Amino acid sequence: MNNTVYQNSFKAIFKTWWPLAFSWVLMSAELPLLSAVMARLAEPEINLAAYSGVIWPVALIVEAPIIMLLAASTALSKDWASYQKINKFMLISGGLLTALHGLIAFTPLYYWVVTNIMGVPQEIIEPGRLGLAIMLPWTWAIAYRRFNQGVLIRFGHSNVVGTGTLLRLTVAGMILLLGYWYKGFAGVVVGATAQAVAVMAEAVYTGFKVKPVILYQVKPAEPVEPLTWKAFFSFYTPLAMTSIITLMWQPLGSAAMSRMPRAIESLATWPALAGLIAILRSAGYAYNEVTVAHLDRSGSLPNLKRTTKFLFFATAFLHLLLILTPLASIWFFEISALEPALAQMGRQAFWLALPLSAVTVLQSWFQGAILVSHKTRAVSESVLLMLITLLIVLSIGTRLQTSAGLFFTIGGLALASTMQMAWLWLRSRAVMQKLAERDRKVDYSTPIAENY
Repeated sequence: MNNTVYQNSFKAIFKTWWPLAFSWVLMSAELPLLSAVMARLAEPEINLAAYSGVIWPVALIVEAPIIMLLAASTALSKDWASYQKINKFMLISGGLLTALHGLIAFTPLYYWVVTNIMGVPQEIIEPGRLGLAIMLPWTWAIAYRRFNQGVLIRFGHSNVVGTGTLLRLTVAGMILLLGYWYKGFAGVVVGATAQAVAVMAEAVYTGFKVKPVILYQVKPAEPVEPLTWKAFFSFYTPLAMTSIITLMWQPLGSAAMSRMPRAIESLATWPALAGLIAILRSAGYAYNEVTVAHLDRSGSLPNLKRTTKFLFFATAFLHLLLILTPLASIWFFEISALEPALAQMGRQAFWLALPLSAVTVLQSWFQGAILVSHKTRAVSESVLLMLITLLIVLSIGTRLQTSAGLFFTIGGLALASTMQMAWLWLRSRAVMQKLAERDRKVDYSTPIAENY
């Protein structure tokens, strides 16, 4: 733990949080933006189902091992030697996972994955393969971007993350507008091209902005205890397993919806529903890195706890406001342009998602405390509990065959996420007690710094 007394005012916390939250909102808006355009092109139901049923879940599960590079880089990129070690890991792992993506997209392995494992409807198999092939650069670009964003956050430049995501959404929006205007390409082609090109643009921008940070802050940084490969993998492996298990719910949810009533309708509605939920969860998603960046500073606990409570109630209120007003209907019927039956299905499922936004804030808070302690096994345990809970709910749904898969999937996700949060709370209690003892000893009359 760093014994320097840190100015943990709401201003300092907000300064770190808002660019990350803004970035998450923009990233979350990407999927509903794709959905809105594809819904207005030819064969919307098939293209939307192919995107949510094949392209998106497969791309996510391939990239899962490098998702936590953002948290790892934020926590560990403290000096030049540490940066070089994590950078080497990023280059190798990103290359290997990109090769795996290519193997799935361009060989007969694809048909085995989508038919034998995922069991998706026959109508979306070929559109799904085309979109997945276009998404080939996705994984490496994500690895490079998230690693360098962690460095930027670590050294006080979280605002760059939001700007990069704005650039990404702008590029995606331009490609989607061209696809909508031309109307000569299938929806999966327009959507996959927009996502692949946009994330590459963001990666290039992040690489450009991190160069002076590396030169003037990372290289001159005071050396810390050498980061060995054993220490790195001890820290990172549970996180990688966490992201793999976390993102497994996407293909599992797709597979389950494909095996329950109204499969095509459920898969076609999913992008609009998942996108809205992701936007509401953005405040919570961003809070993980805020917790990691601030909590290991002496004196940081009290205001972070108050910030957590504020974000929890604010996100819960916003979700409830959307449910109880016409805003949710406007989202599904007008903005997402879903057919009336699909829009009504999405609005009904949105009720079941009510706990998700607020629970995400608490997940990030408890998980961030665990990451600061470097005892990351508890994070993997919580995600495993989440996956088991979701599997039980989905198994019940596929066995009963009484309702559309969309309802079982989103209801199961809400319950599973609540179970995950509860486990993180339980496992973080010892860390929180140590942090409270540390901050009781802080002399707040000592001169303190606003930035670090």
